[in-house]
Amino acid sequence: MAFDLTSTAFKEGERIPDRHTCEGDDLSPPLHWGVPPAETKSFALIADDPDAPAGTWVHWVIYNLSLDLRGLPEGIPAKDHWLNGALQGLNDFKRVGYGGPCPPPGKPHRYYFTLYALNAVLTLKPRATRRQLLEACKGHVLAEAQLMGRFGR
Repeated sequence: MAFDLTSTAFKEGERIPDRHTCEGDDLSPPLHWGVPPAETKSFALIADDPDAPAGTWVHWVIYNLSLDLRGLPEGIPAKDHWLNGALQGLNDFKRVGYGGPCPPPGKPHRYYFTLYALNAVLTLKPRATRRQLLEACKGHVLAEAQLMGRFGR
């Protein structure tokens, strides 16, 4: 099985269901991934919107996900600490955890969920930003998997 990222909620390029957006319950979508490279020690995930009016908008930062995981269930709680040492960072809504798509009315935006297979467990504290996470990942990324969904209002 390849190291790829999928969801049972939406397929690549499809509309993200309302339940995973500000129009619904604002729950993180279920995500699943394949077998990572052998040297993988942890995973990190960033969800962002490059089409936001003010530049890329960060919707989710979660890192130090256990090597044993092959996915995330729907509705990860908005807490600093999650399962087996996983930590959540700050999104651009200035909150911990997932903040779903909520674009201004108009053309649908693209939302990228990018999963990183890392050869290290990061020393970041909870509430790291996307920038801090990407800086900490430098030199540790073994592979990336990405899923893109769309949402508009």
